[in-house]
Amino acid sequence: MRRLVLSLDGLPHLRETTASRHLDLPAAAALAELAGVSALRLSVNEDLRPVREEDVRSLRRAAHDFELRMPPSQTLLKVALEARPERAVLAAEGREEARSGPLDLRGRGASLEPLVRALAEAGIASVAVIAPDLEAVKRAHGLGVPAVEFHTGAIVDLPASERRGELERLGDAVRLASKLRLAIGLAGGLGYRRLPEVLESCPAADTVVVGRAFLARALLVGLDRAARDLRALLS
Repeated sequence: MRRLVLSLDGLPHLRETTASRHLDLPAAAALAELAGVSALRLSVNEDLRPVREEDVRSLRRAAHDFELRMPPSQTLLKVALEARPERAVLAAEGREEARSGPLDLRGRGASLEPLVRALAEAGIASVAVIAPDLEAVKRAHGLGVPAVEFHTGAIVDLPASERRGELERLGDAVRLASKLRLAIGLAGGLGYRRLPEVLESCPAADTVVVGRAFLARALLVGLDRAARDLRALLS
């Protein structure tokens, strides 16, 4: 069974937009886990907004399986080492989660390897967010990370004719990652409509990350139904 990871970034964004004081991340985590979500995720940036350190601490306490998505910086390494998530998901910097994306690993191995090593020594697995590209897979493997997460945000909204070619490219990259024995995740713009098509192109993917599409559906049908509907697509 594939892992279903829920990003809760949309809730801190909503808090910032509405100036609400009633955000309860631990309650959201508990409900999501009861609904069958495998892991919970938050994304932090250098300015620690809209996701704050206190959000990271509260979700870490509440979640049985917690992932921290972050740019690979020494400042945020300290946040990760304090929070001790199960996985640190290394992505490009972005002011908003929707604008962040895959790492550019060209020439960055020397700067990333010490960070990956520090996380491993703390018992935190590293995941590299990469483009659906064969060279990116090779660079990530050379970096020594045990897992990659393919960024699908640039694929899912393409016209059908263009999307087919990009999904073939994604499938090739996933097959290479599988041969290299990397754990494989998919994330970026995934929702109920496009997910079956994406999974058909890369059946070796073992993790799917959803965020705003899940939360939007949960507003209409509840967390339990939203999770069950996604689980049905993952099987």
